Parts: sequence; C-alpha cells; structure tokens
Amino acid sequence: MGIRLKKKGTPYGVRVPESKLSEKMPIEPAPLPERLVIPLQQNIGAPCQALVKKGDKVLTGQKIGDSEKFVSAPIHATVSGEVSGTTMVVNPPTGALVEALVITSDGEDKWTKLTPPKNPEKLSVKETLERIREAGLVGLGGAAFPTHIKLSPPKGKKIDTVILNGCECEPYVTSDHRMMLEYGEQVLSGLNVISRVLSPKAVYIAIEDNKEDAIDHMEGLVTKLGFTDFRIAPLKSKYPMGAEKTLIEMILGREVPIGGLPLDVGVVVHNVSTAKAIHDAVIEGKPL
Repeated sequence: MGIRLKKKGTPYGVRVPESKLSEKMPIEPAPLPERLVIPLQQNIGAPCQALVKKGDKVLTGQKIGDSEKFVSAPIHATVSGEVSGTTMVVNPPTGALVEALVITSDGEDKWTKLTPPKNPEKLSVKETLERIREAGLVGLGGAAFPTHIKLSPPKGKKIDTVILNGCECEPYVTSDHRMMLEYGEQVLSGLNVISRVLSPKAVYIAIEDNKEDAIDHMEGLVTKLGFTDFRIAPLKSKYPMGAEKTLIEMILGREVPIGGLPLDVGVVVHNVSTAKAIHDAVIEGKPL
C-alpha cells in the first residue's frame, strides 16, 4: 500500500465558496498585549483554582491555575508581568460566568524554565499523559476537550484507528493549512506520540484536496521521517468534511451512533494543531 490513498468524496454536504485569503501568509506571533484577561476555565471540564494572587509576578508559561478534577486542564500565563486583579467573564464552551485573572504585561515575555525530557521516546504512557495534562492541552479543533482525557479511552473501548484532521473545510479558515506547511515535522512528531499512547492498527492524515501543497508536503515528510505506518487520506473539499463523524464515515465506512463518540467505533480523531501542541508538550516541555 502506498503512503497516499485514493481520493474519497461524499454525495452529501455542500460546496461553499471559499475566501481563504490568508492561505499564503506565514504564521506570525501576535503582539504582546499590555493587559491580559485569562479565564480559569477554558474548556468543558472543571474550572481551575487560581495558583497566584494580586501582586504576584508571573512568567510566560508559568502554571497559574489548576484543578484536582479528572476532566480539567491547567491554565498557564501567556505573558510575563504582574497579576493586577480578578474579574468574571463568560466561558465560551459553556456560556457560564467564570473567574479570570488579569495580568499586566511587563513587555518582556520572560519564560519560565522549561523541562523537556532527556529521552522522550522512553517515556511510559502514564508519563506521557501526565506531561500532556500538565501542559494544559485541550483540543484545538474547536471543542477544547482536555487532550489527556481523549487519549485515555475507558476500559473496553479499544482504539484501532487514529485520524489526524487537517481538512479545515470552513471557507475562511487557514490556520491548520499553514500549520502543516510550516510545522509539518512537529505535527508528525505529535502524531507519533499519539500513536505510541494508543497503539492503533492504522493512522490516517486527512487533508482536503483544496490543499494540494499540504498533501504533497506531508506525504514527503512522512517518507523523510520514516513513519511508514502513516497514510495520507486526500478528501474532496466539501462542507462539513472536517467534522470528525464525517471523516470517520468517509475514510473507514463506520457510522458513529447518534449520541455516541468516535471511540464507540474504535476511532480517535485529533486536529493537526493539537498534534503540534502535543509535540511541544512532550518533546520540548512547553505548555499550551
């Protein structure tokens, strides 16, 4: 079997006119804000408790919130500076009011000391999941579900397939497209970590055919890096091809039951930006 599979499509869905104006524009770091409001709940899990208080100095990447609940993810400072207070904001995933820390930036972006593992390939599954949780990883495809939970299927749920979602079928969005082109090696490294944790029989990288440069690039990197078990799955561009249940049906012919989850049919789907963040967390010791 070759690395690139035959292109698949669906009679369902719609062709949406595209305006991907930023598809040729490199990813750029955002300018540092003078004042930053960081909610202590940024996913559908339990809210975090603040680990810092007004007047405390913080560093970029420092953990500033955490929870003892299983379904949760720690929060880290994204600028260096001083905690200037707290406020209440709406948590986008739930619509509930949650506490948030207010940080006044010092404009220096001083990072906390990172602790990458000496031999990441020798980490146990438990150690890998602990690093992913400690880094505060959540799904970056939109759901913001804690990543360590998604990589910990309950007993009796055997995962035989992993799908990396690089479809990005929304008509304006290009962040995952650029991620594959600019950070493809890190994306594949993160996918390799996912594979080591779940031990699937098959791994697919799903990309729509309106991103031929990404398909070619990722195919070349799979060969270069020796990930012989990974397969590129080109898909015809049609909305909503990027929805995980649609992907599973198109690639595997499996239908996720109503009210069910991909793990009910033996599948885990991760976004390409989540895979990059997994590389950052496990290989480089960098939080989200």
